[in-house]
Amino acid sequence: MSSNVLCKAILFAAVVAMPSLVNAGEPFDAKAFQASQAAGKSVLVDVTAPWCPTCKQQKPIVQAIEKERPDLVVYDVDFDTAKDVLRQFRVTQQSTLIVFKGQKEVARSTGETDPGSLRSLVAKAF
Repeated sequence: MSSNVLCKAILFAAVVAMPSLVNAGEPFDAKAFQASQAAGKSVLVDVTAPWCPTCKQQKPIVQAIEKERPDLVVYDVDFDTAKDVLRQFRVTQQSTLIVFKGQKEVARSTGETDPGSLRSLVAKAF
C-alpha cells in the first residue's frame, strides 16, 4: 500500500470516527458542575467504567441524546477513579445516570439501556 493511499485511509477512518467523539460528555469537574447548576442548566452526570458492558450500551444512547438536546450538559464520572465524586452523589454502581435541573436532582437510573426510557429520564430536566 502506498503512503498516499495509507494516509487517505487513516484520514477517512478518523473522519468516520469523529461523530462518535462529538458530544461525548466531558470529564467531571466540580467547579464546572457547580457553575452549570448555578446557571440553571439541565445536567446529566454519567457514571461509567471502561470495563462495564452496560455502560458501553448506554454511551451511544447518551451521545444521541446530547445531539438531540444541545442545551444538555453531560459530565462523565469514572467509576474506578472518582471515588470522592461517587460519595458526593451517593453512587454505588457504574452505569448510573443522574439528571439535574439547576441544583435539584430530578431523576436517577442505574443499568437502564432502553433509549426511550433514557430519553424520558433526561426530559425531566427540561
